[in-house]
Amino acid sequence: MGPHCKIIAAPSIRMLPHALSNKSSHKAFGVYPSCLGEMEDEEWVLVQSSTEKDWWNPSLMEDINGESSKPLKVTFSGPAKHWTDAIPIGNGRLGAMIWGGVALETLQLNEDTLWTGIPGDYTNSNAPAALSEVRKLVDNGQYAEATTAAEKLSGNQSDVYQLLGDIKLEFDDSHLKYDEKTYKRELDLDTATARVKYSVADIEYTREHFASNRNQVIVTKISASKQGSVSFTVSLDSKMSHHSYVKGENQIIMEASCPGNRYAQKLNENDSQHGIQFTAILDLQVSEARGVVRVLEDSKLRVEGSDWAVLLLVSSSSFDGPFTKPVDSKKNPTSASLSALKSIGSLSYIDLYAHHLDDYQSLFHRVSLQLSKSSKSVSGNASLTRNELVPFQSDISFKGNEDDKVSTAERVKAFHTDEDPSLVELLFQYGRYLLISCSRPGTQVANLQGIWNKDLTPPWDGAQHLNINLQMNYWPALSCNLKECQEPLFEYISSLSISGSKTAKVNYEAKGWVAHQVSDLWAKSSPDAGQALWALWPMGGAWLCTHLWEHYTYTTDRDFLRDKAYPLLEGCASFLLDWLIEGPGGYLETNPSTSPEHMFIAPDGKPASVSYSSTMDMSIIKEVFSAIISAAKILGRNEDELVQKVLEALPRLLPTKIARDGSVMEWAQDFQDPEVRHRHVSHLFGLFPGHTITVEKTPDLCKAAGNTLNKRGEDGPGWSTMWKAALWAHLHNSEHAYRMVKHLFVLVDPENEGNYEGGLYSNLFTAHPPFQIDANFGFPAAIAEMLVQSTSEDLYLLPALPQDKWANGCVKGLKARGKLTVNICWKEGDLREVGLWSNEHNSFKRLHYRGTTVKANLSLGKHTFKKMKYAPRRVDNISGNFFRISIHYMMNEKWVHAILVDGRIVGMHHSDPVTPLPLNTKHVREDLTPSNEIEALPVSNESFLLYENGEDFVKTMHPTTLTAPVPQDMVLSNETEAHPVSNESFHLYENDEGYGKSESW
Repeated sequence: MGPHCKIIAAPSIRMLPHALSNKSSHKAFGVYPSCLGEMEDEEWVLVQSSTEKDWWNPSLMEDINGESSKPLKVTFSGPAKHWTDAIPIGNGRLGAMIWGGVALETLQLNEDTLWTGIPGDYTNSNAPAALSEVRKLVDNGQYAEATTAAEKLSGNQSDVYQLLGDIKLEFDDSHLKYDEKTYKRELDLDTATARVKYSVADIEYTREHFASNRNQVIVTKISASKQGSVSFTVSLDSKMSHHSYVKGENQIIMEASCPGNRYAQKLNENDSQHGIQFTAILDLQVSEARGVVRVLEDSKLRVEGSDWAVLLLVSSSSFDGPFTKPVDSKKNPTSASLSALKSIGSLSYIDLYAHHLDDYQSLFHRVSLQLSKSSKSVSGNASLTRNELVPFQSDISFKGNEDDKVSTAERVKAFHTDEDPSLVELLFQYGRYLLISCSRPGTQVANLQGIWNKDLTPPWDGAQHLNINLQMNYWPALSCNLKECQEPLFEYISSLSISGSKTAKVNYEAKGWVAHQVSDLWAKSSPDAGQALWALWPMGGAWLCTHLWEHYTYTTDRDFLRDKAYPLLEGCASFLLDWLIEGPGGYLETNPSTSPEHMFIAPDGKPASVSYSSTMDMSIIKEVFSAIISAAKILGRNEDELVQKVLEALPRLLPTKIARDGSVMEWAQDFQDPEVRHRHVSHLFGLFPGHTITVEKTPDLCKAAGNTLNKRGEDGPGWSTMWKAALWAHLHNSEHAYRMVKHLFVLVDPENEGNYEGGLYSNLFTAHPPFQIDANFGFPAAIAEMLVQSTSEDLYLLPALPQDKWANGCVKGLKARGKLTVNICWKEGDLREVGLWSNEHNSFKRLHYRGTTVKANLSLGKHTFKKMKYAPRRVDNISGNFFRISIHYMMNEKWVHAILVDGRIVGMHHSDPVTPLPLNTKHVREDLTPSNEIEALPVSNESFLLYENGEDFVKTMHPTTLTAPVPQDMVLSNETEAHPVSNESFHLYENDEGYGKSESW
């Protein structure tokens, strides 16, 4: 090893010589990049500790070996021309966009607490009078007038998400003459590392960037293939009011502030002191053997003749919670930033990278997804097939292949022609990568753009929107095995409950707490400014509360339920009980009520948005009430007064109704819809993410939901597309779910983005347009719902698998309710193996697959269900005492026999060694004769199913004797045959060799 290559092993990881490892393996490991040029005899790899998915090695892997795999990389053919061409990296709190310029490089920076404003007063003492007026107008059917009057209930606008600044790198003019053919830029999802590589003459330059959560620093390394070739100037800049200066010989400090008022166009000295203060420090390190650093203009650093350079960026702000004014904050951002830098002062680049990999991959490597087309339709096309089950590959050596020559943008363009499943895998994992990068324990909640923003006035203020967008940000956190990433959401809900309790009390004279459609860093809970169409929607907090209950259903964490979720659910339910008022017909109603951002035509012909008891209001309230009832039962609080009130109120909520055109009614009355293609599908909340509409229990409503989706159409912003995909998945409609997935793969031109609805930018950011990050998270959530759905007692396997598009595949590490890890493999559209890891000692599950149900009691640990190749199809009973066995699975090396009569499970049997479950079989059909049309397929070494014309008629019981013993190593497979000799005897064959004959039934 070279003098600058230091290896450290953190807890729970182990170091192995790369020469001893399988270089073609896609196991979870990473190679230290900056050692590559200094290794001699061997390289070292960082091997992650195993995860719950790693114990499962399905036999289907053997069928997939030998097929090529595309690495999980977002690739570019040149430097970024637009912000949405840049590469996002982040550690949850700090973010950067890597442009990849050659002569001039920009790293645009963000920090998640940089917002305009100060804590606000989110109450309106005039609201109760206005509320009374609006309710009277609604009661009188004057909906247009109520819509106008409801604007009196609105509040102030939210505050605005800001930016940090830029790291600017200026290289010598020689870099203007770089060889464009050598340029490569990529984001490696496996290592959360951005890389840029190009050549100038005979010198190859490489830049590596990553954002470390563990060490709270953004790291950049610049190196060259020829010693002494790294020279550049670096500076810090910002659109914010700031001051930069050099400290010592290798640090640039930038001190800045956010506006104390969202309306301030330019900061003045007095105003700057009222807003959030922040500091960024850039630390510069160069090679010891050679390289000089000089100070330029008191604010820039110049590197000359170094082998390499490492830049460390740390930042802190004075934000001290949503209820502390910045002027009262005790935090000193400059001191905090210097302390952060000091804490990593003894760590080398290799140390920092090792910490980064260990932290990031412990989350990212929990889930793998592999999809491919049918081998029958793509035989000979290696680009569409796969190599290994787990698509994790570290290619830190940056060695290219043919796939690298095709940028991700070009792949998106081609998707509507080739429908490349590996691009679906990439976007799925990209969503998980982004969530890990913008939402971690201790950070702020992911906003409308995650943490990435280039503007002082970003679209929709970059603020948290609570009527779909914030919720969708966290849809993949549970199903896609990233529960820790939800923690900022729960802290945010806690803050909303504090400000929201004041809003509920003053504005609505109600107990509990409330939050509306738009919020911000300061936990704004009041209605937004403007029209009731978007501003008046007091269900934002209630929808967020459903995430609390969902977290419990997935994790079964009673401490979380008791200490965090239940108190928030209590406050939310208290408000909802007070918000509900007596309506006609004995129902409780919400008044006023809107369906988010959607108008209707009132019976008098006037456009309006305010009425009563919108379907979404009712659906959300039902979810919250059901959640607190279930939570109270678990915690032994059934007799609480609040719970009793909820139990009384729940059956009095207006049921979801079907409109005259067969769709789900969006409002309490069947109003005329002036915009049937509207982007929101709020009235289908009960189907997903809610649970009140299901295929099994409410088939009529499911049919109406399908009609609603057809009526809405496929067009819409990215988040709408992904919500529709998840909704179709819950209707078990794979064709339409896939159509919505495919619909997202449209490459958006940033210069003409107004011509698009939805789509993807070249860096795979999703478009409204403009950029909104919610669909990036909605995509992996929708894919997960297509592959696995669950309730506390049910597990649905491949409920919306597009068999003709993803004929073969494996997914490992998805989560299901009940603390269950799910792994699935399928071949040619048919389920082959299921691996379950249960963290519960006794967990009852009903496994559903294409109309067949298996009951299973899962103990702690792993369970494997394997569908046998010769398993007979499901059929009902023929007559009398003859029945069908429809499924044969392997479970912990034991056969599981599911017995159906008239399509209903009547029994299940586990045996080891294998023993057939006795059936009420007394004799063979009298008209059964041996012929070529009769087959006998083995169930075990001692029992068979007898077929005639493809239908099984009877199962043999224990044969009394065999003329020859069955070999101990005999394996039941397609090579094993049982040929009938008469109605009472069979010959058993394997590979055309006779082993024995049964003498009697």
